[in-house]
Amino acid sequence: MSATSVDAVAASPATPRPPRRRGVELCLIVAAVAISVYGYAEVGLARTGAVPRDAAWYGAGLGVLALLAHLAVRARAPYADPLLLPIAVLLNGLGLVLIYRLDLEPSLGASAAPAQLVWSTLGVALFIAVMLALRDHRVLARYAYVSVTAALLLMVLPIFFPAINGAKIWIRVAGFSIQPGEFAKVLLAVFFAAYLSANRAVLAYAGRRIWRLQLPTGRVLGPVVAFWLVSVGVLILERDLGTSLLFFGLFVVMLYVATGRTGWTAVGLLLAAVGALAVGSVEPHVHSRVVDWLHPFATIDAGIGPNQIAQSLFAFANGAVLGTGLGQGHSYLIGFAAKSDFILATVGEELGLAGLCALLLLYALLVSRGFRAGLALRDPFGRLLAVGLASILALQVFVITGGVMDLIPLTGMAMPFLAQGGSSVVTNWIIVALLVRVSDNARRPMPEVPAEVLEAVA
Repeated sequence: MSATSVDAVAASPATPRPPRRRGVELCLIVAAVAISVYGYAEVGLARTGAVPRDAAWYGAGLGVLALLAHLAVRARAPYADPLLLPIAVLLNGLGLVLIYRLDLEPSLGASAAPAQLVWSTLGVALFIAVMLALRDHRVLARYAYVSVTAALLLMVLPIFFPAINGAKIWIRVAGFSIQPGEFAKVLLAVFFAAYLSANRAVLAYAGRRIWRLQLPTGRVLGPVVAFWLVSVGVLILERDLGTSLLFFGLFVVMLYVATGRTGWTAVGLLLAAVGALAVGSVEPHVHSRVVDWLHPFATIDAGIGPNQIAQSLFAFANGAVLGTGLGQGHSYLIGFAAKSDFILATVGEELGLAGLCALLLLYALLVSRGFRAGLALRDPFGRLLAVGLASILALQVFVITGGVMDLIPLTGMAMPFLAQGGSSVVTNWIIVALLVRVSDNARRPMPEVPAEVLEAVA
């Protein structure tokens, strides 16, 4: 360091320490728990005319979980974004309320809210474990190839188990089921972030320009084609359109962020369209979902009655602007998928367009804060990791919302934090934990250089 640069550092004013905002986070968590308890009580009042007897226990349980997560953030990530944890608590709480509301319908089978609460507890426990064990997100870059190997094994494993509801994405043993693809997406985000951050210079090498489109060279096109084939293979073997779109979309988004080349996006969209069109024409389960998307009222015209898509559209229409009120809708007519794939239809009917927009804004805020944390980081791995994790949530919300509204073919994925599914809620808590860790490193002030060090250098 030259004398001029040393003098400049010594003369520059000290960087103000950013506020930690942990008090703001705690207040928002209290509000999130209060809103969830209010919704729980509202369901009881609408259905039985009285507040549920266990409302206080529900609020206390959710509050304790949220407080423990807050204490872990306060201790290990004091500079983390104060909005990430409260949004996750609110979404998880609303999900428990909606599942409890649908449990009151005898036609939908056994109660799922108690099991969902257990899975939520496990998710918060893993959130705390990540906060305590992972002090620096850059450590994950060392395990890139371990992550991708584990992810591929998790993706292939369900193929050897029987299909459930037409798709092979679950492992069910002795009444216990798990969805390995939910955990594979986090591992793939870690691998993509590590691989692309190490090879972004090669991948950004420009190829031919066609009109205004900058295409990549054929030599670096190999990874995209390879992963496209893997995605199509998963779609064919597991009959799951949603997982394939999520994995491939995640790769294309992170590839574009790493290289800044629009050609990658064009090639990715083209390959995704070709793969979906080919498999949708050949695979019966995927083809039936495409047909339902194109003709949602065909079963009504045939005299069979409304199918799931039609019932979902009726639920949204019945909700209008302000909704029918919690516990007073008829989305249970959708059938067995009302608690999972189509839980958003319950939101649209009972909370209306206003409640649906508020919910989607919560997801948008969660995703945007993840992007913001990534953009504030200096290391490429952390930047790509944050963007990848936030993109997972964004892609899931997009394909699920579009599917239940008949804007795109139904995919069968779980709405983050909201829908019934233990693997999903646990994975989402891990994603939020990693985003909290990344945001803490992004907002943490740079260490000050001691005066004796400056004098020694001078």
